[in-house]
Amino acid sequence: MSKDVICRKRHYWLTTNSNSRMTTMQEQCLVCGMHEVEKLAGNVSSRRPWGWTKPKKERQILLGLKNVLGEEMTSVLPVARLYPAYLLGTYWVLSVLGEEMTNVLPCDFPAIYNFGDSNSDTGGIYAAFYPTGPPSGETFFHEPSGRGSDGRLIIDFIAKRLGLPYLSAYLDSIGTSFRHGANFATGGATIRRLNESFFLNGVSPFSLDIQTVQFDQFKARTSNLYHRAKKHRRNLPTPEDFPKALYTLDIGQNDIAAGFRTMSNQEFKAVISDIIDHFATAVQHLYEQGARAFWIHNTGPIGCLPVTLHYYHGPMPGILDEYGCVIAQNDMAKEFNGQLKSSVTKLRTQLSDAALTYVDVFAAKYELISNAKKEGFLDARNICCGYHEGGNHVWCGNNAKINGTDLYAGSCEDPSRYISWDGIHYTEAANHWIANHISNGSFSDPPVSITHACLRSQPL
Repeated sequence: MSKDVICRKRHYWLTTNSNSRMTTMQEQCLVCGMHEVEKLAGNVSSRRPWGWTKPKKERQILLGLKNVLGEEMTSVLPVARLYPAYLLGTYWVLSVLGEEMTNVLPCDFPAIYNFGDSNSDTGGIYAAFYPTGPPSGETFFHEPSGRGSDGRLIIDFIAKRLGLPYLSAYLDSIGTSFRHGANFATGGATIRRLNESFFLNGVSPFSLDIQTVQFDQFKARTSNLYHRAKKHRRNLPTPEDFPKALYTLDIGQNDIAAGFRTMSNQEFKAVISDIIDHFATAVQHLYEQGARAFWIHNTGPIGCLPVTLHYYHGPMPGILDEYGCVIAQNDMAKEFNGQLKSSVTKLRTQLSDAALTYVDVFAAKYELISNAKKEGFLDARNICCGYHEGGNHVWCGNNAKINGTDLYAGSCEDPSRYISWDGIHYTEAANHWIANHISNGSFSDPPVSITHACLRSQPL
């Protein structure tokens, strides 16, 4: 049984678990079959949409309905005063207007499962191979934290925004808690599996397909252990949390970098579609495992990485843009992102119960780079930690002998003034700026905030 709440005012509709839609009417809001809805509400005692916070007070419920459906609904929806919104069938509120989504009750994500590369790795690659040393982590953690930064990453600020603890790396078994999710990202990871060595080229053996297999194992083993070992439950996710969790993906930069290293631009452009197909397969796999809410980052402006610019000494006109970024490399990243966005759009039609949010991280990072001084940063080409001069590269925290002189590549005095931490990765200050700007939905398609990423949005 399905009855629709109809409202013209804000172009919202409700979708029930039977996939019925709200239609639109002129001028007013009304409820069809009120006695039927009341009967339905009385029959449902505990069901509620996944990802929603269960309202504790009637006032919260009415406020939520008022915000979503307009002022009129509080006078024409008497049943709402008697029954919580989550009892009126299993409704999901959807919107085509992103700014209005902030008026909807936020999602109640119990966990985050992240997949990606060093942009979101919180200790995986270092647990697998070797620990990172100082000055990594000096700003926030005051010790090496397994992150490629002086402090926190975008994924850390996302977790904080959702009221969740920072994610432990799946590969890190020491003092970890997976109660609120796990991080499968590893530095150097690619979407497609490459036949390259981590020690020679920095490519992680844990490509995206391996990360999703690790998730399968994690889900199966933690669910089994949860039911068998009650005293260890405090460090484990509940089996019911997996379909309610947020699944974040931030990967692709290393595929592009490998393409620059091993192919011509035309050759690499020809294989982008295959890389995107591998990405789509990973998302479909996670969906089959119960994932429903996806927050997908595109790749950043790889041509703006300061370490890249050190290979362009006195470039010919037309090679760099006005901010010192390599135009051809950024164009390739844009091509990759365009195909990724098209793939996400296609996945929305294939995965009917999924909420897929595509986030334009490229645009956010480029906005920061192009407005560095206005935002309180130094020129984006400056590197805080490491030595990159005269063709010599000493990576952050390493020692080397340059022209007969021992050199330690330490950090700058004030990392908060820098965008780039080590020439490839961003500082905590830059990550914080980016996270703030993408979390509110202004760089998202559909334009929903991270707190509402469980809501499926479709055109009317």
